[in-house]
Amino acid sequence: MKAMILAAGLGTRFKPWTDEHPKALAIINGKSLLERNILYLQSFGIKEVIVNVHHFADQILETIHKHRGWGSDISISDETGQVLETGGGLQKAAGYFDYGSFVLMNVDILTDLNLEAMAFYHEEKKPLVTLAVTSRKSSRHFLFDREERLSGWRNTKTGEEKISITAPALLEKAFSGIHLISPEIFPLIHQEGKFSIVDIYLELAAAHTILGFDHSGSRLVDVGRTESVKVAEKLFL
Repeated sequence: MKAMILAAGLGTRFKPWTDEHPKALAIINGKSLLERNILYLQSFGIKEVIVNVHHFADQILETIHKHRGWGSDISISDETGQVLETGGGLQKAAGYFDYGSFVLMNVDILTDLNLEAMAFYHEEKKPLVTLAVTSRKSSRHFLFDREERLSGWRNTKTGEEKISITAPALLEKAFSGIHLISPEIFPLIHQEGKFSIVDIYLELAAAHTILGFDHSGSRLVDVGRTESVKVAEKLFL
């Protein structure tokens, strides 16, 4: 299995670090977010990884070279001309995924989610996409029916909703920033340039099965803000 780590973001919520560095190289107990996720993927036997870069891309390239990929075979998807968001970034790297399902994950997510269990679930159910989710509180949620099928999205602060499948008693689940994706998704993506993968999922969900994999109880920190660093340092030594 191959993986893609999304590391091209500007990290505007992670200032002042991101005024001079990419968020991917922010340090948690002596290791960068990027290194930690490369090692996390390795722990499940995944050593072929592509990383997209934009903000201070040269620093990421130098670090990967200096550490020889921390033992992984790392390719680069260059977005220095324009940051493409999750959907556009994935589409640009489509040619890298030449066999089987693959992992897509945000560089600022730290977790001990059992990725092997998630992969078994994905292979057993055979959806187009499996999304790692938990029952934690969040301002934005994916909505799932009782069979864990993605049916919509809701912003609990604004009340905005996007419904793909009408079903009774939809369950709110917070997304963990980790996807298992079947390569069959690429012919279904018609957008170009900069776009969100969430919009693609909500568009495809009515006709294609997208499932949630609930890993509530796992350790999980979204290190998207500077105040999350102390939390991450307590949980990930």
